[in-house]
Amino acid sequence: MDWRIPLFKIYWDKNDVSAVTSIIEKGANWAIGPELKEFEKAVAEYIGVKYAVAVNSGTSALHVALAAHGIGPRDEVIVPAFTFIATANAPLFVGATPVFAEIEEHTFGLDPDDVERKITSRTKAIIPVHYGGIACQIDKLKRIAEKYKLILIEDAAESFGSTVNGRKLGSIGDSAILSFCSAKVITTGEGGMILTNSRDVYEKAKLVYSHGRAETADYFSTTEQMEYITLGYNFRMSTMTAALGLSQVKKVDDIIRMRRENAEYLTEKLSGIKEISTPALLPGCSHVYMLYTIRLKNQGVRDRLKDHLTSKGILSRIYFNPVHLSQFYRKKFGYKEGLLPVTERIASEVLTLPMSPPLTHKEIDSIAKEIKDFFAKG
Repeated sequence: MDWRIPLFKIYWDKNDVSAVTSIIEKGANWAIGPELKEFEKAVAEYIGVKYAVAVNSGTSALHVALAAHGIGPRDEVIVPAFTFIATANAPLFVGATPVFAEIEEHTFGLDPDDVERKITSRTKAIIPVHYGGIACQIDKLKRIAEKYKLILIEDAAESFGSTVNGRKLGSIGDSAILSFCSAKVITTGEGGMILTNSRDVYEKAKLVYSHGRAETADYFSTTEQMEYITLGYNFRMSTMTAALGLSQVKKVDDIIRMRRENAEYLTEKLSGIKEISTPALLPGCSHVYMLYTIRLKNQGVRDRLKDHLTSKGILSRIYFNPVHLSQFYRKKFGYKEGLLPVTERIASEVLTLPMSPPLTHKEIDSIAKEIKDFFAKG
């Protein structure tokens, strides 16, 4: 369908084009070029961590992070079901078991109380998700992780640049992951990154993401025979992708400013509609509005509004249907409705509206008008 207003538009400029073009024109180092380290360094400094490893997707970043922390068979990893499925799948990639905990009403992040109830002798890690661009209750989750000596890996895929009490998300846990796929705050089309302050985790991640190879030199520019010392994968990011990411991160503050301005304008336009609630603004937290998610009274109203917007050429989407009720998890684990009643209820009431830096006020006015018209007609 040719959407009149798509869910998002990518923000790019001539610097992005020049960055990628310059790599192509070199005719060399399209893989393992120096731009990879520059991109990693720029993101690590922006977030405030010591180490970063760029990979080909946020999903790969989750896989590498778990492997680098030594998570494996018989281990349990506590995750939310209100997330993109990769968060839950990642423990399975390393032979561990995802254990679902409830989310809470304010940030749609993991509920610390339910997380603590789900801890067993096999629990080794917690992966909280910072949903849509705002922090979950990460400090409470960190205290729980420390209390039970668990690994805390932040899934900050949707919240690049967000802060809680002055700290960037991605700098609080033992490690964190970012995603740079098309809809994210900064994008390289596809891409991801592992963040950590642990030299040990960093070194292990560097092995896992590139065939388990101890890379003491540029593989494509040396006669040196390098040793393969562990099981690894080909999760490397290309040089062109890294160059694009480096160009994007240089303007991330402007991108976030535009997102916030558009989100604030949309919130103002929707403020008089009593049937919906707009994204939460919580004390001590900043929001980057990777997703602009409204909440309605029930699933029936939500679904009718979604259909109405679709009929007007406005793309909205449900982020997220609960992972445990997907076909794969129903078949593999036998999960049914009622396992996570809070998560299931919230997931039935949310709807994500178009949001991105290039969104115009005219388009926002149109979105708000159609929502108002829907409720005016009853």
